[in-house]
Order: sequence, then C-alpha cells, then structure tokens
Amino acid sequence: MKQKLLISACLCGKNTKYNGKNNKIPNLEVLENFYDLILVCPEVMGGLSTPRDPSEIKGDLVLSNRGKNVTEYFKSGAYQTLEIALKYNVEIALLKESSPSCGVHTIYDGSFTGKKIAGMGITAELLRNNGIKVYSEDEIDILLH
Repeated sequence: MKQKLLISACLCGKNTKYNGKNNKIPNLEVLENFYDLILVCPEVMGGLSTPRDPSEIKGDLVLSNRGKNVTEYFKSGAYQTLEIALKYNVEIALLKESSPSCGVHTIYDGSFTGKKIAGMGITAELLRNNGIKVYSEDEIDILLH
C-alpha cells in the first residue's frame, strides 16, 4: 500500500487558485507512482470562491487586496485540512510555496507588491505544528528518494 500524500489541489491541475487557474506540477504522474494523493485547497474548503481577490498575511491577519479581513476563512480551511490529514494518517504534505495558506518557506509580505519574505502559510504552519512534514513543490525530489 502506498503512503498517503496530502497535496495542494492547484499543484494537481485543479483550478483553485485565486485567479481561477492552477499551478500543475510537471511530474505529477511520478508522484502518483509513489503516493496516494489526497487533494486539498484550504482556501476553497474555508469558504472562499474561485476566483477570489488575492490575499496576503500581514501580522496576525490575512487581508485581501481590497482590505477585507479573510483570516477566519483561512483558519477554517487550515483546520479542515488538518482534520483530513489526521483522518487518513497523513505524515507528509506537498504544498504550494508562497501561498498565504500553503507557503512552506516563503509568503508574500502583505504589501501586494510581489515581495516575498521568510514565513509559513496558515495551513502549512498548522500541519507542521501537528507533526506533519511539509514540503513545497520545489522539494519534490526529496519525496521521490
């Protein structure tokens, strides 16, 4: 039986990004040879639409580019993602880097100018704090060895 891998739905070609598009990774089929994929989009699961206004983390809040506080949507989606991970005994997750939900190493700085800073998204941090190893799409090679 293959190990389960929690993965950002946008990385699997699902159109769940804020702009209605996706971030499909080129070597998805290789991952499927090694893992049973469990697709999640914390932002959609938390109640946000697709497409939606882009959002960034600023301090303890997640704000849209129009200044709307969307923090609770992000937190709700993060906790729903954690519930799925725990239900399926997931030990590892592959998440979309720089996302306010899924960023593993970087997030946007909250200024909506494209500047990235070191930090984690709401979901990535919650998963990590609950013992799940989180990786970004830039680290797929780690998962294939």
